[in-house]
Amino acid sequence: MDAATTHPIPPTHRARLLAPLYHRILDRIDRGLLAGAIDAHLPDGTRRLLGGHAPGPVAIVRLVRWRALRRLVTAGSIGWYEAWEAGDWTSPDLVPIFDLFVRNRAALGNVARAKHVARLAVRLGHRLRRNHRSGARRNIAAHYDLGNDFYREWLDATLTYSSALDVADGEPLETAQQRKLDAVLTRTATTAGQRILEIGCGWGSFAATAAAHGVAVHGLTLSTEQRDHVMAQGLPGVTVALTDYRDTRGTYDAVASIEMVEAVGPEYWPAYLATIARVLKPGGRAALQFITIADDIWDAYSGSADFIQRYVFPGGSLLSASRFRTLAAAHGLSWHDEHRFGRDYAETLKDWRHRFDAAARDGRLPARFDARFQRLWRYYLMYCEGGFRGGGIDVMQVTLVKD
Repeated sequence: MDAATTHPIPPTHRARLLAPLYHRILDRIDRGLLAGAIDAHLPDGTRRLLGGHAPGPVAIVRLVRWRALRRLVTAGSIGWYEAWEAGDWTSPDLVPIFDLFVRNRAALGNVARAKHVARLAVRLGHRLRRNHRSGARRNIAAHYDLGNDFYREWLDATLTYSSALDVADGEPLETAQQRKLDAVLTRTATTAGQRILEIGCGWGSFAATAAAHGVAVHGLTLSTEQRDHVMAQGLPGVTVALTDYRDTRGTYDAVASIEMVEAVGPEYWPAYLATIARVLKPGGRAALQFITIADDIWDAYSGSADFIQRYVFPGGSLLSASRFRTLAAAHGLSWHDEHRFGRDYAETLKDWRHRFDAAARDGRLPARFDARFQRLWRYYLMYCEGGFRGGGIDVMQVTLVKD
């Protein structure tokens, strides 16, 4: 049932008294939406267009209860999710609302960011999940060990849980995923008989790509589910160890790491880069793919915790490309051939969501994941897609060369 056909919930006396305050919040959002608009259906039965000052996405949002706005302005993205889960607001498509908040982030300022006590509380919770050795193992297990039977129902046939490259309409997602894997292998400049250390080997799609070219791969993971899946494939020259990247030893011709450093956290970026520098042969290359967040919101992002860090990926953090590049240089790793492709990630996420919806509709998701969990993950996929479409987050490949 959409917003145009629902009936407003009769306001409480307190809600009526606070309505002017909530309208002032809407005024702030209206002024901050410089591109795009929100078609807002309000709890009192009225309708208001927010923004609309310049072209952009248009989101339809039905505020069922005024407290949705209170949760947004006090607890940011965490509060906005909790309000959605509680039924305080609805929308026929969540992607445009997340796109709008990211696209207009500068003009909106801190209107949708956690404040004061809420900010301190979520930051402390995130801090308690930092990625020291035992914490990293717990955090990885919380996300990746949900089960291979879960991920295989909505990832593509390669079981690749990272952005595809040059996604094209009408082309199978696995074709664009293989294009990405080939691009990473090309960046390593390895040939048959050489060895790659893969930090964060996922379910083995890159290892399979390298093995097909005669390149040996030693994969690192903290996920038993992933380790077991890769080893069961019997790929020639491929080994996998349940080893923290900080504890790996040996020397390699190249390093590959695809969307693993997001699980490291800024506190441990130096250790991650030191590991790459230590294991690479002189002149060796590290081919990395990672997700970045715009520098203009890095301070606000890193000083708190968002919806994903709280509910989906404990201990995770997107990267500030400029800060990460500076650290790489300090470890003797020069930065080459940067390529950004955020639009492809938005399309990858859209594909995953459609697959996820189909799996849920057909009853193919494991029975241990209830309706609330399924709503959470659907929200997560749309939240990420909107972020990439809005431009505040991006994905890139880069080659680091050991000087």
